[in-house]
Amino acid sequence: MDETNLNKFRLSDRVFYALKLAVDQKDGQVAAALVNVLELAMTRNSGGGEFVERRDFPKEVEALLDEARALKK
Repeated sequence: MDETNLNKFRLSDRVFYALKLAVDQKDGQVAAALVNVLELAMTRNSGGGEFVERRDFPKEVEALLDEARALKK
């Protein structure tokens, strides 16, 4: 994929694919870091102060997050 096409993705999309690769390679340390980055990228600018996240992540993201967290165990 050339850089022109990559620029059409959101940051969270890029982190998602990096996390998927880390999980596929069973790299728990990198996956753990990317879980934090993905959660940050998907929830930042969602509110301020006392804001509580009430949206659910898409099922595909939740499944990948579960796989990544399972690598730590």
